[in-house]
Amino acid sequence: MTPQALLPDPQTMYRAFVEKDASFEGLFVMGVRTTGIFCRPTCPARKPKPENVEFFPRPGDALAAGYRPCKRCRPLEAKGSAPAWLAPLMKAVEADPTKRWTAQDIRDLGIDPARARRWFRAEHGMTFLAYLRSRRLGDAFSRIKEGSDLLEAAASADFDSVSGFCDALRKRAGASATRIKDRLPLKVEQVASPLGPIMVAGDDEAVYLVEFWDRRMLETQFSVLEKRLHAVFFPGSSSATRQIAKELQAYFTGALRRFETPIRFPGTEHQQLVWKELLATPYGETWSYGELAARIGKRSAVRSVARAVGENRFAIVIPCHRIVGADGKLTGYGGGLWRKRFLLEHERNILGKTLL
Repeated sequence: MTPQALLPDPQTMYRAFVEKDASFEGLFVMGVRTTGIFCRPTCPARKPKPENVEFFPRPGDALAAGYRPCKRCRPLEAKGSAPAWLAPLMKAVEADPTKRWTAQDIRDLGIDPARARRWFRAEHGMTFLAYLRSRRLGDAFSRIKEGSDLLEAAASADFDSVSGFCDALRKRAGASATRIKDRLPLKVEQVASPLGPIMVAGDDEAVYLVEFWDRRMLETQFSVLEKRLHAVFFPGSSSATRQIAKELQAYFTGALRRFETPIRFPGTEHQQLVWKELLATPYGETWSYGELAARIGKRSAVRSVARAVGENRFAIVIPCHRIVGADGKLTGYGGGLWRKRFLLEHERNILGKTLL
């Protein structure tokens, strides 16, 4: 089956563009005949007439047809990546996360502070300065877990007083500064991908979550980790999240078929049994829910196995996209069936197979 055949009908795609439906990100791009440009489904441009548009499964197909990429929605960039104009600031933040930035510092990099503030609000739900403060708080939390005293941790987070630092920790962790050693600080970063941003949470030892940013269960998944592990989440990156980000990039280029970053997936005994078996699903192949149930010795528990598959917190990494219905049809994927199609097609293209 060709990529074009996997697209929804034109009416559905046009409606997705009109409604700026983010769930269609990565599924198609739309070429506008009257302007000669092509856009993402979420482009803020005004809607063209239906008779003036055509749809393509990939940006490369639109380029081959003679369209130019839109300068507003930048369809050639992986959704979730920082725009080029922000790159100098992001690079400087990674080089020195503890720096206290001023508006003039940002201007000195050739960036409008108001523009940076708007981008951080849109992508992270907070201003740039709030983002930095939250990152510093997370680093300080980790220092305390490693044995640093409160004064040293407060100084590293650039707080003006220990009391202010303790109050910030209490609000974030839900526990006093003397009891936060019982909590697990996890860094959360956003990884760009052809299927939209992917949220990754982890520490220096392992990754605990890899999930599409718009999955409806994402908030629930964070809540489950918070309760099971007494986890507290902070923006930032760790050794494990950086490693999984590189592996995800390699996966999408076809250079990686098996993830090596350590992962932790706390759950019930049944869930863990299902998730461990999912890791054995061969790259580019599919099993039915019934086959998966049989492989764990629970042939009659197809429904509970399907539920455990849906509760998986590791999109792509624990490959639940390779589980299909008994008739071979694509069913039940939390990230959306269009992503499931994309992932299976991607893997089978790498293997030189055809998605039936």
